[in-house]
Amino acid sequence: MLYEFHNEPYTDFSKPENRQAQQKALDAIAKKFDKEYPLFIDGKDIKTDRLNKSNNPSNKNQIVGSFYKAGKPEIDLAMDAALRAFEKWRWVDPKERAIVLLKAAQIMRQRKMEINAWMIQEAGKNWLEAEADTSEAIDFLEYYAREAIRWKEIKGVTPFPNEYPELEYLPLGVGIIIPPWNFPMAILTGMATAAIVTGNTVLVKPAESTPTIGYRLVEIMREAGLPDGVLNFVPGDPSEIGDYMVEHPKTRFISFTGSKATGLRINERASKLAPGQIWIKRVVAEMGGKDTMIVDSEADLDEALINVTASAFGFQGQKCSACSRLILLKDIHDEFVNALVKRTEQLSIGPVENPDHYLGPVINPAAEEKILTYIDIGNKEGDLLTGGEKASGNGYFIKPTIFKNIQPGARLDQEEIFGPVLSVLKADNFDQAINIANSTEYGLTGSVYTRNRYKINVAKQKFFVGNLYINRKCTGAMVGAQPFGGFNMSGTDAKAGGMDYLGNFLQAKSICEKYG
Repeated sequence: MLYEFHNEPYTDFSKPENRQAQQKALDAIAKKFDKEYPLFIDGKDIKTDRLNKSNNPSNKNQIVGSFYKAGKPEIDLAMDAALRAFEKWRWVDPKERAIVLLKAAQIMRQRKMEINAWMIQEAGKNWLEAEADTSEAIDFLEYYAREAIRWKEIKGVTPFPNEYPELEYLPLGVGIIIPPWNFPMAILTGMATAAIVTGNTVLVKPAESTPTIGYRLVEIMREAGLPDGVLNFVPGDPSEIGDYMVEHPKTRFISFTGSKATGLRINERASKLAPGQIWIKRVVAEMGGKDTMIVDSEADLDEALINVTASAFGFQGQKCSACSRLILLKDIHDEFVNALVKRTEQLSIGPVENPDHYLGPVINPAAEEKILTYIDIGNKEGDLLTGGEKASGNGYFIKPTIFKNIQPGARLDQEEIFGPVLSVLKADNFDQAINIANSTEYGLTGSVYTRNRYKINVAKQKFFVGNLYINRKCTGAMVGAQPFGGFNMSGTDAKAGGMDYLGNFLQAKSICEKYG
């Protein structure tokens, strides 16, 4: 009997022994930089004639790891391996599959400081953000292991006279897992192992910016006893292998987290019938947001201030759930903006190997260029209050930036930036604030700060997002408690970390036997 699921507790880095342990892990992985990593197909290491280098965004001259790149021949090799493995793995009892995930959770727990260290160096997460990412990955392993057992025990039918009805949930087949770089261990782990624990086999194409962290999951699943061919690791250029993987006739499903443009392309390509394909491909997609926090005149302004800052600038605003728009009621607008600017200017920025730095780098030069372009747009559409420029250092550092007097419909009000840029809008009343919040094509997360019970009820009814938070920040969904997924152009609302999620990787077979 499994014990009840509980979220993984975060390491307290205020304790000297924990700080020392994390620093020791950082020192240890630094000795392993610029190692070459193979593809992993059918339980074997595979090398090609091409390499991709992953750099530390805090120190762009530092190579974290070098990865052999898969081409179409390697994708075919991995697909064949996954198909063979599926014919065995699909029949393994869900409890046995769950045991693999539980073992992996324990291994990851033991390696937490090391995984945090890789994330700090390759993804540019500060210590607390890295700790939260690794802890969430452990949560997914623990939660989906239990969910796989629950799905097996679901009856799903009602009695019928003289017949014995059954409903069996079967795995789909071979899936393509395309995770993002911003939660390189948590989302990758959740996407891959949800498919695996339900009896499917997968090809994992890690994000180009964070393959070293992805390879840590390969190591962990191997150590946990996952059979060969169930998880195949195939890093490569999206332009070369992305469409090929999606369009492959043996691909049964695609699980994707990333940009709206890529998600829509995957959805379009997956809908086209390939020669030899005998099913409709299933797409599970999470595609970002333009997330809003509303601070009402009847709110606890001190608490709201803390959580707006955390939501907007945690991990440099590089979360699909990050607060990108702040709507303030006019009665408290000026007071709150002044306090927000003061608090933001106190945030430290620099290489996140140093735990005293709250903000680190954005992920790569393309992200830096995009964010700076939006800052130029913001200077035309509103009034710059703070930031608006690069910070010093040998990384991709951008100061946390706030614009006020952004008008509804402006580009900074509508378009996803994915960086430390916050747009402040003013509303005359609460109903207007809700209307502004709902005015984008996205619908991922939102937050409302107010003590007014009637306004809370209005927000619950009319604020159209997949994850709504009341008097809480709009980032940091907890597995099990806050299933995560959005509406509209934010994706398919698959609700990762929720009781429905594993159903995305299963198909139901109704069986009825007549008797008497």
